[in-house]
Amino acid sequence: MGSALTDLLSFIVAISLLVAIHEYGHYIVGRWAGMKILRFSIGFGKPIWSRRSGKDNTEYCIASIPLGGYVRFLDSREGPVRPEDEGRAFDQRPIPARIAVLAAGPLFNFLFAIVAYWALFAPGVMVQTPAIGDVIPDSYADRAGLQFGDKIVAVGDVEPLDWESALVAILDNMVATGKVPLTLENEQGGHRRATIDVGSDSTRLTEPGALFDGLGFSIWQPPAGVGSLAPGGAAERAGIRVGDRITAVDGESIRTWGDLLGVVRERPGKAVEVEYLRNGYAATVNLTLGDEGSGEERRGLIGIGLSETSVDYYSRRTYTPLESLSAAVDKTWTSTLFTMRMLGHMVTGNVSFKNISGPINIAQFAGDSAERGFSYFLGFLAIISISLGVLNLLPIPVLDGGQIVYQVVEMIKGGPLTERAQILGQQIGVLALLLLMSFAFYNDIARILG
Repeated sequence: MGSALTDLLSFIVAISLLVAIHEYGHYIVGRWAGMKILRFSIGFGKPIWSRRSGKDNTEYCIASIPLGGYVRFLDSREGPVRPEDEGRAFDQRPIPARIAVLAAGPLFNFLFAIVAYWALFAPGVMVQTPAIGDVIPDSYADRAGLQFGDKIVAVGDVEPLDWESALVAILDNMVATGKVPLTLENEQGGHRRATIDVGSDSTRLTEPGALFDGLGFSIWQPPAGVGSLAPGGAAERAGIRVGDRITAVDGESIRTWGDLLGVVRERPGKAVEVEYLRNGYAATVNLTLGDEGSGEERRGLIGIGLSETSVDYYSRRTYTPLESLSAAVDKTWTSTLFTMRMLGHMVTGNVSFKNISGPINIAQFAGDSAERGFSYFLGFLAIISISLGVLNLLPIPVLDGGQIVYQVVEMIKGGPLTERAQILGQQIGVLALLLLMSFAFYNDIARILG
């Protein structure tokens, strides 16, 4: 994860931006609906910056606690309305207009996710075919007959194009039935069916970071085969040839390309012993690694490139502008539905409550994605924006979804709920949010303590 300062700054940027987008949805639709807006605040607590503008003298401010925000509308339930403002209070506007204002916040979060994914898809994306890596002996995956290099052609009725869609399908099937039906393609091109049966163990496997270890396999990574040699590089000088496969460096076992990069990166300029296979025969050679960078950024180089067989597991997906927009809409829609399904499964106990993240964990992911680059941070923002949209649509009275329920009830019964009923609803809503926050903070602390 990133440094504490990077985590904090990234978290503040992420939350402030997404809250601003959410509240702007309420604000702009409220203006279109003819409502008077008293304040637009990003954050809670004492304002650290504010100004007033517009014919309504609306106050725009940034507050000291960057964990939310709000738009305050004129409301006759909070005090008298001046004659010139009659009809412009929130509760004096038609119910459909009020519902539109309440729904606009989550809707703008979903629209932001669409724009973010469109920006990520427009230049094209590199995707990795979902395939099986190392299989743990006597695990669920091993008992189902999964083998290293198997490509996942289908999960149930879903034909995943990448690991993300495969993961969603695996979770959906596992949580619903305790079984994951797979159609696999081996390295020779042959197809077969296999079923991972976890029985009643699905809740444990949905705990953060538990899925792949629990199922018993890792995501496929390219084997450490030599596909090309850098002219004059360490490997070429030592006599390593295209087609060789690295199996160990300084006694550390090497299975995948990631293993090799990790070991070599930590030994810039050092002499190492490299074990490899050539035409099925083991051999050993001593060589001195190259290096690049300086200071803490200095890393080792061995001077080899990926083998051609690895290319089959990667592809670049390109889109026209219209196709990228369509893909962004589809991505946002499927992610929203998946989030809602997982929340529902948490309520029924089929998915672990440990998946609820609090501000500490979100900040760590924000910092990590920011350090990895803009595209990663933008993808993180899209995911959090969708989560924020879904959360606010929950029928909890203090959230937008609960307020929409109030408006629908008023429309049906021909009048607002009694003050007592609304107060009771608010109390239940606050209790529900406190319970949710307690789970989130507990999970954050538990992760920190390991």
